[in-house]
Amino acid sequence: MDHARLIESLIRRGIIKTEKVRRAAERVKRELFVPERYRGAAYEDIPLPIGEDQTISAPHMVFMMNELLDLEEGQLVLEVGSGSGYHAATIAEIVAPSDSPPSRWGTVITVEINPKLASLAFENLSKAGYSSRVHVINADGSSGLPLRRKVDRIVVTAAAPQIPPPLIEMLADGGKLVIPVGSPGFWGQDLLLVEKRGDNLIKKHITEVAFVPLRGRYGWS
Repeated sequence: MDHARLIESLIRRGIIKTEKVRRAAERVKRELFVPERYRGAAYEDIPLPIGEDQTISAPHMVFMMNELLDLEEGQLVLEVGSGSGYHAATIAEIVAPSDSPPSRWGTVITVEINPKLASLAFENLSKAGYSSRVHVINADGSSGLPLRRKVDRIVVTAAAPQIPPPLIEMLADGGKLVIPVGSPGFWGQDLLLVEKRGDNLIKKHITEVAFVPLRGRYGWS
C-alpha cells in the first residue's frame, strides 16, 4: 500500500475524521521514521520494529489518538514515549503547521526514557524538518517535567499500570489526556480519553488496545 491509499483507507474506515488530522497524515512521511529495512512496509497499517524491543505504532492507532486529543493550532502538547518520532511529527503538523507563521506555532515536547531511542527520534525529526517544533527530552516521562506552564494535551504511547499522577498535575484545566492502561500483553489494555475539569477527571473508555509497557517510576518494573 502507498501513502495515498493508506490515508484513503483510514478515512473510509472512519479513523481519520477531521481535515486537520488528514492534512497531518498527508504531510508526515512515515517512511522517514522506520528503519531502512522496513521502508517497503512503511504505509502498511501495522506496527513495525524500531529497535530496542520497541515499535512504531500502526497508523490507524496514531491518528485515532490524534482525533481523540482534539488538537488545535498553538497548543502545548506533551508526548510520553517518543519512539522513532513519527507520532510527535503528526501532532506538530496540527499544533504547529508547516505553513503557519512561527509566531503562531504550538509546541510538542516528547519524552523518551531510552537514550538510544531519544537520539533516534531527534535524528529522524531533524531530518524530516521538525526540530524547531518538536523538542526531544531523554527522561522518565511517567514522572512528568518541571515546566513553567500547564500543558494542553498529553498522549502516552505505552501502557501504564494506572494514570501517572504527575501527568494529571501537568495537565491544564480543560486539558485532555489519551493513555493506554493495563497489563503488558497482546490485548486487554484500555485506551482511555481523560478530560481534566477542575479537581475532577472525566474518563472515557475508547477501545481495547495492545501497547508496549510504560517504563519509569509510574510504569511497569
